[in-house]
Amino acid sequence: MRFLDGHRPANDLTYDDVFLVPNRSDVESRFDVDLATADGTGATFPVVVANMTAVAGRRMAETVARRGGLVVLPQDVDPAAVADITAWVKSRHVVWDTPLVLTGGDAVADALNLVGKRAHGAVVVVDADGRPTGVVTEEACQGVDRFARLSEIVDPAVVTVPLDTAPREVFERLHEHGDRLALGVDETGRLAGVLTPVAALRAEIYSPALDTSGKLRVAAAIGVNGDVAAKAEAVLNGGVDVLVVDTAHGHQEKMIAALKAVRSVSPAVPVVAGNVVTAEGTRDLIAAGADVVKVGVGPGAMCTTRMATGVGRPQFSAVTECAAAARELGKHVWADGGVRHPRDIALALAAGASAAMVGSWFAGTHESPGDLRYDEQGRPYKESFGMASKRAVGARTRTDNVYERAKKGLFEEGISSSRMALDPTRPGVEDLLDSIGSGVRSACTYAGARTLEEFHERAVLGIQSAAGFAEGRPLPSGW
Repeated sequence: MRFLDGHRPANDLTYDDVFLVPNRSDVESRFDVDLATADGTGATFPVVVANMTAVAGRRMAETVARRGGLVVLPQDVDPAAVADITAWVKSRHVVWDTPLVLTGGDAVADALNLVGKRAHGAVVVVDADGRPTGVVTEEACQGVDRFARLSEIVDPAVVTVPLDTAPREVFERLHEHGDRLALGVDETGRLAGVLTPVAALRAEIYSPALDTSGKLRVAAAIGVNGDVAAKAEAVLNGGVDVLVVDTAHGHQEKMIAALKAVRSVSPAVPVVAGNVVTAEGTRDLIAAGADVVKVGVGPGAMCTTRMATGVGRPQFSAVTECAAAARELGKHVWADGGVRHPRDIALALAAGASAAMVGSWFAGTHESPGDLRYDEQGRPYKESFGMASKRAVGARTRTDNVYERAKKGLFEEGISSSRMALDPTRPGVEDLLDSIGSGVRSACTYAGARTLEEFHERAVLGIQSAAGFAEGRPLPSGW
C-alpha cells in the first residue's frame, strides 16, 4: 500500500478520510478475485462477525461459515454451551440451509413466531417421520386465525429434490416452477435442508470455511480474568477452530499473562488477541503468543469509549500501523470496528488487515440471536448493545454478589439498547455479505489484484476532505 504521490498523512485517518485510486488492471472480472484470507484461520471470505451477544449465535455462525467467513462466539457463553453450539454448527450441511420445521398439528401462531428466524421466511411442515408435506410462508399466515392448524394452509406444491442435487440444477428447477424454496431430502425421504434460488447461486460463488474434516468453522472468545488456561482448554475441547482472547484494552499486563496461559495448553488452532491500536501493542501481543491481533479502540457503533475517556485512535491509521508491524513478524491483524459500508472493509484490507470484524451492522438481520420486533410504524428491527455496556456487564457479572454487581454497574462504556432496523432490501446477513463481497471484489479489480495480498501490495490511497467523502455518496432521491 502506498499513498498517492508519496504524500504521507500529517494526521491519523478514519475510513472516511481516504479513498482508493484506480490502477491499470488486467483483471477482467470480479469473479477472478480470490477473497481467501492468509492468516491461517481457514476463512475464504475476509469478514469476521464480532463476539457480541446481540450478533453472534448459532444461526449466524452456520450461515456466515457457509459463505466463507467466521463468527466468534462471545466470551460470556459457558464453555459447555460453546461445545453444544460448535457441534451443532459442524453438523450443518455445507450447502443446504437448516430448515424451520413444524407439523401440521401446530398452530399458525407457532409459524409466525418462527419465520423471523430465517431470511427465507418460510416454515416446512413435516409428518411424524420427518418427511415434508409442504411449506407455509409468512404471507400464507396473513388474515388467518392464529389458532388455526398449519395443515389447513400448507402448500404441498413444493420443489423437492435429493440432497446431492447440484445447486445449479436446484436453481433451474425453482426457476422453472416459479417457486422460492426447494426442499432437500435424504435417501429416506426425510427433510434435510432448504435452498432458495439466490442461495443456490451463492453456493456456486462462495466457498464455505471448512475444517480438515469438511465441517463448517466457528471461533470463540474468552476473557483475561480468572483461570485463563482452564477456560481456554474448556473452549478448545469444545472443538472451536479459532480462539480469541478478548479485552477492550489489549495492551496490558493481564493480556500478556493471559496469552502465556493460553500458550501453556498448547492450542492447535490460531490464537487471536486484542484490542490494540499501536505497533508496540501489536508486537507485544505477538511476542506473548498471538497469531492474529485485533485492532481497534472506540470505532464501534455501540462503543462510547472515545467520548467517555478520550482514548482510542482513528481506525484506518491504527490498522495501517499495526498491520505493518504484524507483517514484519509474519503475523496478521483483524480490523475490528468502524465498518459502516463495504468500502470500509476494502480500505481495511488495503491497509493490510487479513479480515475485518463486523458487529452492529449484522445485528439487524434475521440471523442475529435477538427476537424480531416491530416499531410503531410496523417496521422490523432487532436490538443491539455494546459488550462494555451496562446490559452486557450485568450479564457478565450475574454470578457476583449484589454489592460487586452494583459497583461494577457504575462503570460501563457502551450503549445498552439500540434499534437496528432490518433493511427491507437486505434483511439477511447473506444479503450484506453479497454487498460486501461485490464491493471488495470490485475494489480488487480497480487495483489490478487477484488476491487480497496483491490488493494490499498494489493499493494506492489518497486523502480526502469531508466534502470529498460526501461527493461519493449516492443521491437516490435526487437533489
